[in-house]
Amino acid sequence: MRLLVIDTATQALSVALLEDGTPIGRFHEVVGRGHAEALLPAIAALPDGGRADAIVVDVGPGSFTGVRIGIAAARALALAWNIPLHGYSAPSLIAAKAAQDHAGGPIAVTITGGHGELFWQCFTADGIRATSAIASTPIAQLAGLLDAPILYGTGAEALVTARGDGAATTLYPDATDYPLIAGLAPLPPSPIYGRGADAMTMAERAAS
Repeated sequence: MRLLVIDTATQALSVALLEDGTPIGRFHEVVGRGHAEALLPAIAALPDGGRADAIVVDVGPGSFTGVRIGIAAARALALAWNIPLHGYSAPSLIAAKAAQDHAGGPIAVTITGGHGELFWQCFTADGIRATSAIASTPIAQLAGLLDAPILYGTGAEALVTARGDGAATTLYPDATDYPLIAGLAPLPPSPIYGRGADAMTMAERAAS
């Protein structure tokens, strides 16, 4: 079975074509805001143009525009190829990757948000089970709330700087890591905004 994985939720653009869980083609690069221009060419460059039996896409939270670009492309391809489409969350993929080198204890994932806030979520030491809901909190406030000695994700360095202690491991979601969370219940292919009505309004503006 071939699976196309699409991830544009952060500054990274990451796509992978997996065959029975093994990558047979991939693209991963920190492109900043260049997802719209680079996503479809990256998929087209995969073996067989990325043609797969199913698609999974990162539904966030993260960059409002990036999340929506990835989901829109995934929906279009799933419709054109008449194949199933499911979602997964950015924190879950980062946590599972972090667990591979984590020394033990809870895993805290932070992802750069907007308005001076970070998305964050905590997981068990194996990086599989979430122990908190996804939330968005101002960095200054989160510095007094999240005391994990090691922070992971795209917002880790900013939070460690704000706290004045701890270690930061910057991790971007990588589509080739999807097999690490393949056993989790799939999510609907709809955006996780993480900030409520105000975030949804801004996302709509960004996509217009």
